[in-house]
Amino acid sequence: MSQAAGFDAERKMQFLYALRSKGVTDARVLSAMEGVDRGPFIRGLFSERAYEDMPLPIACGQTISQPSVVGLMTQALEVTPRDKVLEIGTGSGYQAAILSKLARRVYTIDRHRRLVREARAIFTAQDLTNITAITADGSHGLAEQAPFDRIIITAAAEDPPGPLLAQLKEGGIMVLPVGQSDAVQHLIRVRKTADGLEYDELRAVRFVPLLEGLGKDT
Repeated sequence: MSQAAGFDAERKMQFLYALRSKGVTDARVLSAMEGVDRGPFIRGLFSERAYEDMPLPIACGQTISQPSVVGLMTQALEVTPRDKVLEIGTGSGYQAAILSKLARRVYTIDRHRRLVREARAIFTAQDLTNITAITADGSHGLAEQAPFDRIIITAAAEDPPGPLLAQLKEGGIMVLPVGQSDAVQHLIRVRKTADGLEYDELRAVRFVPLLEGLGKDT
């Protein structure tokens, strides 16, 4: 298969079937993922595999998550049309594009300037006007736009970062992978309530680590 063929009807059907078979059942999430072609977010040798349910390498030593994991994380986030969402780890921009179909506003941060620049170009080409992409140290969040209704972190931390929990609105949800190594990680959902934090463990995953500071390409 070549990317040139695009996200045609047959591929969409196979793509959505694969998502459902992995547990992505929320109708709004499936509709959002049907509406965002993964092809433009993957360049070079791996572009032919854009529609397969697998993670793929992107620039700056990062990866684009497999679609089923994107779907499961988005589903766990329970985004509503009025929500303001913060994403830590823009990467290819694919996750932010999905979120833009579900939320009122999406702020996405990455430590690699090149990734942010390339993601912005795709957002512009796809007329995704409710996304703001920023080059910054995501471990500190985005205090000037806090609080957020939803926060999603697409890199693994040992624990949910304190600054990000502080920027989550009461009643809000954070979804992130946690683990002390790249071999043992779990996807968790954190709900912030008036009485404190509630944690749900969702599934085993494998993500790049959440790092402080900016990437060398900046």
